[in-house]
Amino acid sequence: MNQSAIDWAAIEADPRFQNLHRRKSRFLWSLMAFSLFYYLLLPLGAAYTPELFHKQVWGPLNFGLFFALSEFVVAWGVAVIYSRRANREFDALAAEIVKAYGGVRHE
Repeated sequence: MNQSAIDWAAIEADPRFQNLHRRKSRFLWSLMAFSLFYYLLLPLGAAYTPELFHKQVWGPLNFGLFFALSEFVVAWGVAVIYSRRANREFDALAAEIVKAYGGVRHE
């Protein structure tokens, strides 16, 4: 389909698109708030509870280091959560909108 033939205003006005946008935005902002909270726990915890962050957990590794490394696990978790929800819900809604406006979806 030619890009100039797409009626973007009609797509934006479509209630299905507005619903998709609203649901996706709410979900992404929730993930972002959780991520920000978790990542800010590291500097706040190190500043206000240094005795906890200095505790040895295993050999020379302390709680602060394990907490810092756990942020990688959280980042991967957020990515997995988003991709599962997008594949299950958001992509299906987007495909429905694309089909309604004569677009071709390549998978």
